[in-house]
Amino acid sequence: MEISERAGEKPFAGGSFFEILGIFLKLGFTSFGGPTAHLGYFREEFVVRRKWLDERAYADLVALCQFLPGPASSQVGMALGIVGRGIRGGLAAWLGFTLPSALLLTLFAFGFDTLQDMFGRGWLDGLKIVAVAVVARAVWGMAQSLCPDRPRATIAILSAMGVLAWPAAGAQVVAILAGGVIGWRLLKSEAGPPASGLGHSIGRRLSISCLILFFGILIFLPLAVRIHPSQALALFDSFFRTGSLVFGGGHVVLPLLQAEVIRTGWITDELFLAGYGAAQAIPGPLFTFSAYLGASMSLPPNGWAGAALSLVAVFLPSGLLIVGVLPFWDDLRSKPAVRCALQGVNAAVVGLLLAALYHPVWTGAVHTPANFILALAAFGLLALWKLPPWLVVLMVALVSGLM
Repeated sequence: MEISERAGEKPFAGGSFFEILGIFLKLGFTSFGGPTAHLGYFREEFVVRRKWLDERAYADLVALCQFLPGPASSQVGMALGIVGRGIRGGLAAWLGFTLPSALLLTLFAFGFDTLQDMFGRGWLDGLKIVAVAVVARAVWGMAQSLCPDRPRATIAILSAMGVLAWPAAGAQVVAILAGGVIGWRLLKSEAGPPASGLGHSIGRRLSISCLILFFGILIFLPLAVRIHPSQALALFDSFFRTGSLVFGGGHVVLPLLQAEVIRTGWITDELFLAGYGAAQAIPGPLFTFSAYLGASMSLPPNGWAGAALSLVAVFLPSGLLIVGVLPFWDDLRSKPAVRCALQGVNAAVVGLLLAALYHPVWTGAVHTPANFILALAAFGLLALWKLPPWLVVLMVALVSGLM
C-alpha cells in the first residue's frame, strides 16, 4: 500500500494503532444521538481537544463524507483515523467506533427469544412503535435540510410514490439514479459555491486500487452468486450492495435493508423492526444493525459468523470509497454538474425514507389507537423535548410492556 505525504501538508498527527483504537472505543461506547451527534463528538475530541486538524480541514472531511454513499459519521471517523496514522489508523478508528454497538446488537439477537419469554410481547411492540417515531423524526429533519424548495420536495414525493407503487428490490436503486439525473438536469440554479480545498495523505495508486476493488465487487459479485449459488456469497452481496447505495447514511439504510432481507425471507418483519428499535437505544453507528440481522438470519451463515460477515460487507464500501476518493475529491466537487446531481440524489433519499416510514415501519407497528398514542408521545419526546433516543426507547418499551 502506498501512503504518500504531499509537499506542504502536515504529517500524521495521531498516535499508534492501539492509541487510536482506544480513543474510538471510548467514542463507540459513549456516542449516543445519531450521526449529527457523532460529528459533534468527533469535533470535540480531535479538533478542540487533540488538535489533530483545524476547523476548516474537519469541515472539509465532513463535506466529503456527506457526498459519499454509506454512514457519514463512520466515514468521518475512518478519515480522522487516516489523518492520525494512515490506513492503519483508519482501520483502528472503524474497529473502535463500530465494535461496541455491533457486539451489543449481536447479543440482543441471541437473547431475543429469552427476552420475549421473560417479559412477553409488550416490550417488542414498544420497540416497533419507537421505530415509527425515530424514522418520522428523521424524515422531518432531512426534508427540511435536503428538500427546502418545491423541485427537491417534488423529487422526494415522486421517489416515495415510485417505490411504494413498485415494491421490487431494484426500485430504490432506480429512484436514486432518477433523482441524480433530475438534479443534474433541473437543479443547476440550486448548486452552491464549490467547497474549499482538502489535503490528504493517501497515495493515488492505493486510491485507484480501492476504487477498482469497490466497483469490481459491486459489479461481479452478483454474477458470482448466479454462477455459484451460495448463501454466504448472497448475504455478502446483499449487504455490500446496500452499503454501496445508501446516500445519507443512518436511517436511510432501513428501506434498502428491508428490501434485501425481508422479501427474501431471511428475516421476519417482527425481528427486523425489533432490532431496529433496539438499535436506537445504543451508542455508535446505526449501520451496526447489520450485525443483528446477520446473527438473526433464518439460514446459515447466521449467529456470530453471520454477524461478522454482514458487518464487514455493509461497511467495506465506505472504507474503500473514503480511501479511493480522498485524492480526487477537490477536482470532483468543483464541478457544478456533480453538485446538482447529488442534490437530486439526496432528495430521492428523503422519498425512500418516507416510503419506509409507511411500510414496513408504520404498517408493522401501529394497529390500535394506543399504538398511535405511544408513537406520537415518542415523537414529541424526540423532536420537541430533545430527549436522547436510547432513553425514549427504554421509556416506550417499559410502558408498552405494562399495557
